[in-house]
Amino acid sequence: MRLTSRDPGGSSRGSAASLLSPAWSAVAAIAALLLVFELDRRSGSTPVQHLYYLPIIFTGVSFGMAGGVTAALAAILLYHLANPHLLTFLYEQSDLVQIVLFIAVGVMTAKLTRDAQRLHALAMTDDLTGLHNLRSFEARLAAIMRASRDAGASVCLLVLDVDRLKALNDKYGHLAGAEAVRTVGHIIAASLPANGVGCRYGGDEFVVALPSCGEPQAARFADDLCRKVNTAAPILAGLPFPSATLSISIGLACRSFDPGAGQSAGTEYESGETLFRAADAALYRAKETGRNHVFVG
Repeated sequence: MRLTSRDPGGSSRGSAASLLSPAWSAVAAIAALLLVFELDRRSGSTPVQHLYYLPIIFTGVSFGMAGGVTAALAAILLYHLANPHLLTFLYEQSDLVQIVLFIAVGVMTAKLTRDAQRLHALAMTDDLTGLHNLRSFEARLAAIMRASRDAGASVCLLVLDVDRLKALNDKYGHLAGAEAVRTVGHIIAASLPANGVGCRYGGDEFVVALPSCGEPQAARFADDLCRKVNTAAPILAGLPFPSATLSISIGLACRSFDPGAGQSAGTEYESGETLFRAADAALYRAKETGRNHVFVG
């Protein structure tokens, strides 16, 4: 199973706007508006006036609807100041078109950016549980392994699945099974530390990455996760079930990087694969030794 991306640069690509902090994005937008204003004031040329669209688009991408509309209104004001005859509100048809386009460009840019962000979130999210999907987790795990290698830190990986899910499906139907998986996913999401990353990568199979985490701490987290799932009293397919209906088995594996060991760039991909295989093998041992517990590989 492929678990880590083979495109080292793929996860680092982003728009120019996303490379700037909000403060610097605001400064850049204001500077661009003022520059266009000065050019417009000196020339009064329609082609120069079209340059107002650039900071409007940039601001709509960087700050959403509020930013796009604010930049459009600022452009309208500067457009009037640069062309004093407009202050009498004796607009020509071209002036009205220009003003309407400023607003339209700001609104449409913000809307398209918001829609793109929603689509990206959908593409990176597992529909059933709300956790990361495999595509997203691969990129996150590669980044975690890279950062851990550079910092000489530890990474722990948990691979887990729901015990006896087939029996639940056979007795109560696949809707009950799907809701059991959703319940476990929600418990994982609610239990993750701030820097943890959870993923559903198969039907009832999950993987959790815990960066900057030692084995004892990760084992306590895994034991606590088992307990939370087992003590939950879920509602599945509209039916209430008692606690101990659900249980999970967890395989745990950890990797420590030595500070200054000089690991070559790119080894995070192989390290991620190796760590996953070790945790997956530990999961099988957890299944073989009674389920509903953690096995450390």
